[in-house]
Amino acid sequence: MRKSTVAWLQAAPLATVFALFFLVPLGLIVTVSFWRATDYELIPAFTLQSYADLFNEVTLRTYLSTLKFSLLTWLLTFGIGFTVAYFLAFHVRSVLWQTVLFLVCTVPFWTSNVIRMISWIPLLGRNGLVNQTLVGAGVVDEPVEW
Repeated sequence: MRKSTVAWLQAAPLATVFALFFLVPLGLIVTVSFWRATDYELIPAFTLQSYADLFNEVTLRTYLSTLKFSLLTWLLTFGIGFTVAYFLAFHVRSVLWQTVLFLVCTVPFWTSNVIRMISWIPLLGRNGLVNQTLVGAGVVDEPVEW
């Protein structure tokens, strides 16, 4: 057999799984998105109302707000990241210090989100440092629920 035929036969199982578990459900979602929807049922009648609802004033404003915040976050992250990388590359002469500072910048990303969220409890929890400070200073009468 030719090499190209063998390559296609080797890729066929993966392509079948891809089609079965990705393309078929995606096609069903697209099909159902054109059906008429009520509060309790989907009626197989062609309509564009679902897509019209996507671009009403409230939803469009939410999309634009999300885009604005994502661009702002991207700009801040790019600025801080580029500055730190430039500093590490051109101003820190010792390879040991470059490695240490690089690890200080990257190790926090190795922890999972759950561990990061749990680590906020001593600071922001009901009996955390912030609430104890607020109650102790008389700013609030009882601990704040975050």
